[in-house]
Amino acid sequence: MRILYIHATLTPPPLDFQVDRFFLLSKTLEGDVLHPVWFKKPEEVEAVFGPGSYPAYTSGNFRYHWFLAYRYRGLRGRLAQFWFYVRKGVELHREKPFDCIVAYSHMTTGLMGAIVKLFTGAKLIIEVVTTPNLIYLTDRPRPSFRDRLMRLYSDLCLHLSLWSCDRAHLLYPEQLNQYPLVRKVPRSVFHEFVPISKIPVHEADSERFVLLVGAPWYLKGADRLIEAFRRLAPDFPDVKLKLLGWYPDRKGLDALTAGSRQIEILQARPNPETLQIMRRCEVLVQPSRCEGLPRVVMEGLATGVPVIGSDVGGIPYLLRDGENGFVVPGGEPAGLAARMRQLLLDGELRKRLGARGCQQARTELNEQVYVERFTEMVTAAVEGKT
Repeated sequence: MRILYIHATLTPPPLDFQVDRFFLLSKTLEGDVLHPVWFKKPEEVEAVFGPGSYPAYTSGNFRYHWFLAYRYRGLRGRLAQFWFYVRKGVELHREKPFDCIVAYSHMTTGLMGAIVKLFTGAKLIIEVVTTPNLIYLTDRPRPSFRDRLMRLYSDLCLHLSLWSCDRAHLLYPEQLNQYPLVRKVPRSVFHEFVPISKIPVHEADSERFVLLVGAPWYLKGADRLIEAFRRLAPDFPDVKLKLLGWYPDRKGLDALTAGSRQIEILQARPNPETLQIMRRCEVLVQPSRCEGLPRVVMEGLATGVPVIGSDVGGIPYLLRDGENGFVVPGGEPAGLAARMRQLLLDGELRKRLGARGCQQARTELNEQVYVERFTEMVTAAVEGKT
């Protein structure tokens, strides 16, 4: 079967084909990917992907078609990107028809997918990649007018894109429970792609530390974790808390740490470097306020590190409380502190939870499972299965 994938992220795909999901999906599918990237010029693309990689780059049975997002600014850039999705999608369909369109996110890309479906007649799948009822309202302590407006826009896009689609890709079963008007949309439920087999396993380090990976810091619950850590820090003077992410609003985060020498804020790093830090931590904590099915938790499980998470979004779908990690209701600081203390004091418990999480990730969340589930989803959409 042939698909058109409409991407939203500006991050370029990996150079290593073995961690490129479209290269791996080439075992069962073929098609084209419309991909906005953070470059301004074709020369920048070719400097990374090699001569001749612009305007299209081949990965297995798929071709990436680039939109140079940093060439434009503001509304003009948005409109140019939307036109690229529609124009290029229709053009490629005329070149060789698609069986199915897959749009990453229910937001604007979902609406663009619906328009391309209208012109081509191909089936449409919408990937819902977050928890829609929490999006934008959990970015800061007091949501702004713009946040509330964006939440309304998100809800509008969700209904329009899902009413237009033939199938939805959900990350966990309860993801759309707050939206009764779309409950009849056929759905496939499985994780996002993470190259589990390439993730390094846990390795003890001379430095003991608890780790949070993610940004923005309020959305990811860094304030909750800092408060929890400060409760137990005097009893564990040899343990640090490390926060790793891109924090442009660093001043607020620094105020929360209150100059503690046991709390360290790390700059964002490429994923391979992040994984090397993750594999050395004693506990990974993800006390988020909004999540889909966080890849950080999947990566943490795959390393064999014990994970603590809040009961939001798909985190409880990954973490089986007391079996491969701990789930703290509301991600509240007292509960986080209690679970961190328990794990820091009990090395055997850390090993047991970590080993179970590693086994789960490498058998249930691996690349082969993803390819099988994705292919089954496309087949179900094309054949009109409920």
